[in-house]
Amino acid sequence: MKYLEFTFTTDPCTETVNDVLAAVLGEAGFESFVESESGLKAYIQQSLYDEKTIESAIMDFPVPDTKISYDFIEAEDKDWNEEWEKNFFQPIVIGDRCVIHSTFHKDVPAAEYDIVINPQMAFGTGHHETTSLIIGELLDSDLKGKSLLDMGCGTSILAILASMRGASPCLAIDIDEWCVRNSIENIELNNISNINVEQGDASALAGKGSFDVIIANINRNILLNDMRQYKACMHPGSELYMSGFYLEDIPVIREEAERNGLTFIHHHEKNRWAAVKFVF
Repeated sequence: MKYLEFTFTTDPCTETVNDVLAAVLGEAGFESFVESESGLKAYIQQSLYDEKTIESAIMDFPVPDTKISYDFIEAEDKDWNEEWEKNFFQPIVIGDRCVIHSTFHKDVPAAEYDIVINPQMAFGTGHHETTSLIIGELLDSDLKGKSLLDMGCGTSILAILASMRGASPCLAIDIDEWCVRNSIENIELNNISNINVEQGDASALAGKGSFDVIIANINRNILLNDMRQYKACMHPGSELYMSGFYLEDIPVIREEAERNGLTFIHHHEKNRWAAVKFVF
């Protein structure tokens, strides 16, 4: 699979600007990101590259007074997983309760839940805050014996943690073939047997029945578009956790959820990223 390597230069080059850029580019088809001194390196499958989409994303960039320029080359063929581990992926530590790390890492801190993943290209810098926010929700929730759906599962970190906390059965769905393969590998690495992984979007939920808990860590536009299908997979008492958007997006997320008969419970935020909980 051929990739293009984009080098984006941002001015000002701040963590917030680069996080927002990663989120915007994720919606344009980019799969992974590595921060650089002047901005961001981003990778996209050659077959998915569309110049007009990228130019439009930059033109409509939501952070005012930001200048963005870029160039790109064809990424050389290499072991991307090895590059990922060596140059970017660092353990994620949530207090003393959860640590997520690669087989590559040594001397990781002890935690109640130890999750091992092989990140590959499916892991991006723009997901760190949103992932940790949903992890916090799962750590605070009673999941024992509850059925769970992980939409846009990525590496399936969230489904794996939910399973470790007693959720069963679990279904993980992602539109990306790489994510599906990576999820299956990660589930096997953690000796989990009750998570099924499928490739697809929200249309794949038809006929799936209802779930006690649904988590969707994707992005604002997809969440708004697919919330009706999430609701169709809920029963009275079901919980819906969503992230992948910013604090200022909560009103429009809440409006759509309430239009679908869901009740807002709370939100949490980290570095302007937000996670929300609704119940049916």
